[in-house]
Amino acid sequence: MTRSIALVVIVAASLATGAQAHEARPGYLELRETAAGRYDMLWKGPARGELRLKLDPVFPESCTLTGAGTREMTGSALLWRTSLVCEDGLVGKSVVIAGLEATLTDVLVRVHHANGTEETHLLSPASPSVTLGGESGSDAGIGAYVYLGIEHILLGVDHLLFVLGLLLIVRDRWMLVKTITSFTVAHSITLAIATLGFASAPVAPLNAAIALSILFLGPEIVRSWRGETSLTLRHPWLVAFVFGLLHGFGFASGLSIMGLPQPEIPAALLLFNVGVEIGQLFFVVLVLLLERSFRALEIEWSRFVEALPGYAVGTMGAFWTIQRTAMLVGFMP
Repeated sequence: MTRSIALVVIVAASLATGAQAHEARPGYLELRETAAGRYDMLWKGPARGELRLKLDPVFPESCTLTGAGTREMTGSALLWRTSLVCEDGLVGKSVVIAGLEATLTDVLVRVHHANGTEETHLLSPASPSVTLGGESGSDAGIGAYVYLGIEHILLGVDHLLFVLGLLLIVRDRWMLVKTITSFTVAHSITLAIATLGFASAPVAPLNAAIALSILFLGPEIVRSWRGETSLTLRHPWLVAFVFGLLHGFGFASGLSIMGLPQPEIPAALLLFNVGVEIGQLFFVVLVLLLERSFRALEIEWSRFVEALPGYAVGTMGAFWTIQRTAMLVGFMP
């Protein structure tokens, strides 16, 4: 029972980030120098349906767009392709993502220079601009993909609540290791499949299905309190694997929006998945450490507080299922 109060802290912290945190996908800006001072630009601004975040790349005054270019709205991004000419190039100049400071997302910036060098930068709300230096950004790219993976899982409140539900129904430590490993293997499979382009899942139905997976755990948590049994309680690793396949497609949305060059996808996929696992492991270890701390303190809590995490999982799962289903059928924008 002491586990429950430890989890209350995690639930409260997770819900504080907002129910739509999972929708904060990264943006992507690519600049490819085709001739001295001339760049082809690709901007992918995060979007959901017809709604997009108010983010726009801003270039130095010495840069001029050669035309309006083409704009295309997809289910998860606004794609803007155009060209710009910059006097003396972009080396030593700053690029800003206007509006980034008011969001919860990041923007990956990649610049391919005419001399063959590349650089990669990850811009955040706290640091929405970068001064380009023309240096190779391989190390920065590695760190950026790992960071994006960590951020995607820690801001993905729905993913964390699913893991939280698993923690609530699994009592045996060996079974917990088996269950978390099963979830990891499953979402790694579909993350790879989706990122490599072998399969995809529509965003709206996928989000509704992920919410349903959280709702599914609610009654199972109550059964575990009552001492009852079910397939889920006997074999939680199996349920974790099945629903982990769904969550993997959700993780893929954080990487697939960037449309990475084909040769770079395997490394980016591996690093992003490493980041996801680091974030997930951090969450699980934090919960277990809190549980151990409260047990050592021998604090007694009311039954309401003990039950709060389980009801939070079921309630939020139901809320998101209704909300996302309504969006799917067009009752909500």
